[in-house]
Amino acid sequence: MRYALGIEYDGTGFLGWQRLPHGRTVQSEVEAALSFVAGEPLEVVCAGRTDSGVHAQCQVVHFDTAAQRSERGWTLGMNSRLPPEIATRWCRPVSDDFHARFGAIARTYRYRILNRPLRPALQRDYVAFERRPLDADAMHAAAQALIGEHDFSAFRTVHCQAPHARRDMQAIRVWRDGDEVLMEIRANAFLHHMVRNIMGSLLPIGRGERPVGWMAELLAGRDRALAGPTAPASGLTFLGPRYPQRFELPDEVSA
Repeated sequence: MRYALGIEYDGTGFLGWQRLPHGRTVQSEVEAALSFVAGEPLEVVCAGRTDSGVHAQCQVVHFDTAAQRSERGWTLGMNSRLPPEIATRWCRPVSDDFHARFGAIARTYRYRILNRPLRPALQRDYVAFERRPLDADAMHAAAQALIGEHDFSAFRTVHCQAPHARRDMQAIRVWRDGDEVLMEIRANAFLHHMVRNIMGSLLPIGRGERPVGWMAELLAGRDRALAGPTAPASGLTFLGPRYPQRFELPDEVSA
């Protein structure tokens, strides 16, 4: 039987999603809890791997098992074994052709910046901090150059293992809410560090150091060395993927 899980986590204390030979990762914690409930070793496949310090509102994974458990049994059993920073939100049986990674038709991230003169304390693990004033309208206008299918080589890390850099940017929005500047971005898929590199290039525009047209120039140039630095991981949250309605998953992950 194949199941899908919706999982949220605070990525602050983890070395990212992906299981590693050494170190604490979200995947290793999820698989340990899941294997305990199933009574057999299990592995999961996720919708999108997150880096160290990046959070997730609804990461989706799938797994296969012969164990017979109810949806409630999987979720409550896992949550009893997971650390406080990770929680399973829902479980659904899915057809064998469901794939958490390859079946997703869109993924959405949100980036938060606290934009005020003094650094944060309570929110320090969940926002990036910028003391200089940011023009959110200029950042939004510049970001619109990224809409559509493009080669995003200017915004991928040199360690990115994707076979190509073409991605379909479906929507991107930057706005101000009080002391925060937020960016929400949706694409069919993302390259390694792509969201953080886009924000790192929008920040000089927001500070007035670069013109609005600079993002279009970076995109066309395809040169990572010319773009802005990688923005901090703390401000980034994976809101979740989207799947076709036929899989009958919760509304938050259904297209």
